[in-house]
Amino acid sequence: MKPMFTVHAGEYLVGSYIEQHYKQARVWIPSRDTGIDLLVSDKKGRSTVSIQVKFGKDYLPTDVAPEFRGPLRVCCWFALNRAKLKNSQADFWVFVLNGFKSHSPDYVVVPVGDLRKRLRLIHGAKPKKTIHTYLEVTERNLCWETRDLPGGKDDQRRIARGVYKNRIRNFTKWLNVWDPLMKKLSR
Repeated sequence: MKPMFTVHAGEYLVGSYIEQHYKQARVWIPSRDTGIDLLVSDKKGRSTVSIQVKFGKDYLPTDVAPEFRGPLRVCCWFALNRAKLKNSQADFWVFVLNGFKSHSPDYVVVPVGDLRKRLRLIHGAKPKKTIHTYLEVTERNLCWETRDLPGGKDDQRRIARGVYKNRIRNFTKWLNVWDPLMKKLSR
């Protein structure tokens, strides 16, 4: 075990959120990097859930056209190692979208199997080592994966207006939804 260990901002935000909102949960930090950033247990330590955390910096104020800045709340880019995702032992991946417009981050809390399936459907099984994914949240509380939208700017405009439809790219069911993680913990 290394004598010094620091958590990154995303891990801190996730751990703090869980401890603040779920008093029955305990958050643990592994002593070495195994692809699991946080372990959450019940009060007695009998049931656990493992989490991989990814932290995103908001590119909305700097890299998004002005027409989209009003309807969008946060836009983050993530570079995911394809092999690490494929072999992940974590129960959930939590994407922390820390936006400049809101006073608190948004969290996309995705079961790892669902994440693998969605990203494979969106980006294919390309031999590339890295999957680049964009997660965007609208002011209407909708979350979309927007990397290489098939309709380009027209699809982006539909997202901004709240009329876009694409079941595979829709991540809203995991936006700020912690219940599945907590239910798994209480089994």
